[in-house]
Amino acid sequence: MIIPERKLSIILLIIGTIGISFGGLIMRSVSTADSWQIIFYRALSFVITFSFVLFYKYRNQFFNKILKTGIYGFLGGIIYMIGNLFFLHSFANTTIGNTLFTVSTIPFITAIISYIFLKEKIKKENIVIILVSLIGILIILNESIISGDLIGILFALLCALFFSFYILILRKSKHIDMIPAGLLGGIFIVIVSFIFKKGDIFIDFNDILLCFLWGAILNGFMNLVFIFSTRHLLASEVTFFMLIEFCLGPIWVWFYFDESLSINSLVGGLIILFCVSVFTFKEIKRSQKFI
Repeated sequence: MIIPERKLSIILLIIGTIGISFGGLIMRSVSTADSWQIIFYRALSFVITFSFVLFYKYRNQFFNKILKTGIYGFLGGIIYMIGNLFFLHSFANTTIGNTLFTVSTIPFITAIISYIFLKEKIKKENIVIILVSLIGILIILNESIISGDLIGILFALLCALFFSFYILILRKSKHIDMIPAGLLGGIFIVIVSFIFKKGDIFIDFNDILLCFLWGAILNGFMNLVFIFSTRHLLASEVTFFMLIEFCLGPIWVWFYFDESLSINSLVGGLIILFCVSVFTFKEIKRSQKFI
């Protein structure tokens, strides 16, 4: 039985987002490595896996495809790197739930910067949704000030901002095959993290295996699924399934490490997730009118 590509995309997205939701749990399971070392091995394993996949896809055009991304590929790789660095350092400086709830605001930030740089209009009802989600962010920010992990929330906000700019670059370069930009970003992360650690990358072997599980298998698989699914699903539909990660991520660390959220952080996070859900459903409904 052949599964239609649209249904296959949905199935793979569900599997992929469930898998990547274990990222926070893996971060907390690492015993000896610090944030920069985790970043190094996570990115290294991703680069190895993604290089094999792209080489299989492009064969003798592998290097040519990377060069053809040009300035967009270079900028996209740099921004992808910065977003990932902030994401991992946010995990290290606040709860997994706070990070994921805050990063889930990417659709709203993307809408705002698209209005600023691409002059795309934001509907009035979407402005209301964005403002309501801002209440959730302010609740989490206020709680982080009280608990002393404000820097982690700020890192998560910067992560969301840079990933939104990454999406903007992808949209501006639709005429270019930008798949190699993710590989460039991974290479940049490996180089930067190695420099910051001054070559001190020797950690426990079990920690290396965890980082490779996260980067090569979970993150690598999710990137491939994302590339495949965006060909057969609406962008807003892909965003909706990404909510699985934001919902499950905090649950895993609570169940295994008893890392709980404060009531205020939970309320703020639920407000944000509710707003993202409403925003996504509206975009799906709007997009389907043009199909």
